[in-house]
Amino acid sequence: MVRVVGVEGVDIGGTQHYCCVVIPAFNEDGNLPPGIHWATWQDLCDRFGTTPHRRELLEGLKAALECLRDAGCTMAYIDGSFVTSKDVPADFDACWDPAGVDPSRLDPILLKFDRGRAAQKAKFKGELFPSSSMAATSGPAFLAFFQVDKNSGKPKGLIAVDLRRLS
Repeated sequence: MVRVVGVEGVDIGGTQHYCCVVIPAFNEDGNLPPGIHWATWQDLCDRFGTTPHRRELLEGLKAALECLRDAGCTMAYIDGSFVTSKDVPADFDACWDPAGVDPSRLDPILLKFDRGRAAQKAKFKGELFPSSSMAATSGPAFLAFFQVDKNSGKPKGLIAVDLRRLS
């Protein structure tokens, strides 16, 4: 297996092939194992849409991902308590690859980060950031930031969705 290391030395390699392996089991901390785990939209729904609340969050996430896809985005990464073993996640966190995105076709709410991303949470039930944007003034980009558990500091995994295949 080949491992790819990204920004700040965080692993961005996957442990599976896109269509051949299910999303891996949670580790002892309730997180996905380190790395980027590719999933189809259906894989994501099957694994994380286990309660009415989670399905409601998925509806908001899909609406956001469709907006991103329609603006030319091809890749999004899903993170936060939504992709953990937490029974009732408050929302989802995601970042998206800005390469090829036409800002004039992008829902302006996806670029509104004031007031704790209140507009994004109201419309989509979660928060989305460009993957290359810095998570803090001097911190790593969101793609790397999302691969570290904020409580333990340990590496963790996230889910990648190819928006060209979103249905």
